[in-house]
Amino acid sequence: MANLPELNVSVFSDYICPFCYVGHHRLMRLRDEYDLRINWCFVEIHPETSAEGEPVATLSYPSEQWSQLMKNLDAVAREEGIAMAEHTFTTNSRDALLLSEAAKKEGRDRFYALHENLFAAFFVDSRNIGDRDVLREVAAECGIDSAVVESAWQDSQYEQRILSSYHQARHHEIQAVPSFIFGERKLTGVVTEDVMRSAAKELLGAQTKENP
Repeated sequence: MANLPELNVSVFSDYICPFCYVGHHRLMRLRDEYDLRINWCFVEIHPETSAEGEPVATLSYPSEQWSQLMKNLDAVAREEGIAMAEHTFTTNSRDALLLSEAAKKEGRDRFYALHENLFAAFFVDSRNIGDRDVLREVAAECGIDSAVVESAWQDSQYEQRILSSYHQARHHEIQAVPSFIFGERKLTGVVTEDVMRSAAKELLGAQTKENP
C-alpha cells in the first residue's frame, strides 16, 4: 500500500440508497492502483421516513420510474455480484449514519467492516437499520464496543459531522447520492469503474503538474 499513489476522494452517501452500495463496491476496486483516502460524507436522504420502516411506496415515486430504477438496480447488482433482496421497504437512516461517524475513530478496519455490513444488513438481509437494536447487533458483529455505539446517539459531535456533510453537499451543489468528488470533478449516480479510474488519473495528473 505504501508504494501506491495516494488518492483523496470525497463520497456523499446514505445507507438506505442501494446505488450507494454499488458505488462503494466500484470505488473500492481502485485500491489495486491507489492508496485510497476516502472522506465519507453521510447525507440523510429521507429524514421524513420512520425508524420503524415503511413500504417503498411511501417514497412517492411514479410506478414506471420505480420499475425502471429497480431494473437498473438489478442489472448493476448482478454486475457487482451483490445478491440483493427485493427492495420492498425503507427506513430512517440517521442513527446508522451517526453510528458510522462514531466508528471512524475505531480505525480503518472496523469502520469498513461496519460500513459494508450496514449496507448488507439492509439490502441483502432485509434488516431494519433504523432500529437501534439492529444497529447494536451489526456493530457487535464488527467488534465495535457498545460504549462507542451508544456515544453515536448521545455525543453531539456526530450530529455536527452530519450537518457538516450536508453543508459540504450544498457547497458542491450535490442533489443526489452517491456522488464522488475527485478534485474538481464531480461524479453523480451509478458511474462505471472506468469513469472512476479516468477521474482518478485526471486528478493525479493535475496534482503532478502543480507539484512537479
